[in-house]
Amino acid sequence: MMSRPRVYLSPPHMSGHEQAYVQEAFASNWVAPLGPNVDAFEQEFCEVVGASHAVALSSGTAALHLALLHLGIGPGDEVLVSTLTFSASANPILYQHGRATFIDSETDSWNMNPALLAETLHQRAQQGTLPKAVILVHLYGQSADIDPILAACQEYDVPLIEDAAEALGATYKGKTPGTYGRAGIFSFNGNKIITTSGGGMLVSDDEALISHARKLATQAREPAPHYQHAEIGYNYRMSNILAGIGRGQLQVLEDRVQARRANFAFYREELSDLPGITFMPEAPWGRHSRWLTVITIDPAQYGADRETVRLALEAENIEARPVWKPMHLQPIFAGYDSVGGAVAESFFANGLCLPSGSNLHPTDQARVVEIVRRCNANIHHEVWR
Repeated sequence: MMSRPRVYLSPPHMSGHEQAYVQEAFASNWVAPLGPNVDAFEQEFCEVVGASHAVALSSGTAALHLALLHLGIGPGDEVLVSTLTFSASANPILYQHGRATFIDSETDSWNMNPALLAETLHQRAQQGTLPKAVILVHLYGQSADIDPILAACQEYDVPLIEDAAEALGATYKGKTPGTYGRAGIFSFNGNKIITTSGGGMLVSDDEALISHARKLATQAREPAPHYQHAEIGYNYRMSNILAGIGRGQLQVLEDRVQARRANFAFYREELSDLPGITFMPEAPWGRHSRWLTVITIDPAQYGADRETVRLALEAENIEARPVWKPMHLQPIFAGYDSVGGAVAESFFANGLCLPSGSNLHPTDQARVVEIVRRCNANIHHEVWR
């Protein structure tokens, strides 16, 4: 029997606007990197998120790397970073041969615990070993509590970089997360709330930072008629074609946020009565974009663990994923320091990301709900029998 079509966790969702910009690039022969779409995408993105300056890049990881480069992160330099995140939030620290220290989460937003950060900065200041930067991740479409984190960084004059790769469309006290620190990074990977196929954006109110990043991203070429290079550069710029896709996607950002929030509302309505099922909260300081709908499953109450549910969904050709495995548990970061960790570990042990695409069909979402409910019912049936 042929299996049902695959239901993906967060697939791309084209709007139809993209083709006009891409066709314009072909018609004008602007198919090489850079070009009018890149310039326009940077400007339009700044207008949407409220940033002063932006540079469009090949990935969010590239954006984070360039931010660290501009700040002078080098061998042995410590950078504090959220532990509950994807490895791309921490890998650029190692690109620069720096030293990551991982900070645990809090339960209101699942993001970096401001009290732990402040305590760590205070200890480092007393030791005379302040870190060179803090990387704050905004997870799954939910902003961290930025104000106390920014205040702690400012108290010790430590630059804050915001990893908002997963949080485009979210808000913090009426503004876009990613626009509060020294620099912010966004991702347009194929699974993000809007996509350019592959790409990212670095934003800042610091014009010099963006200017330097733009130079570094274009092989650090000096302004000379010949090829002159005074520092190491990178091939990190976004192509004019992909920027055209981004321009079309940006026009429907709010529609995509509303669709994903509707997914969350449906899941909550259909699953919140199950024992042991809880949903990632929406913190009181702003709007959660619900890029992904994330639940936690208490095996003692629900009757099965997260992995049992994930495998049951997979058996029906439905993609679901565990919550990020904390960085302090990753083999590549063995031996690096961490502050706390139990909160992030609990989210990883029990957390499951459900299919959340803005183009998720209602019948497929109903299938997800039916399987999650069935896992609970089957376990209890066996107990009662």
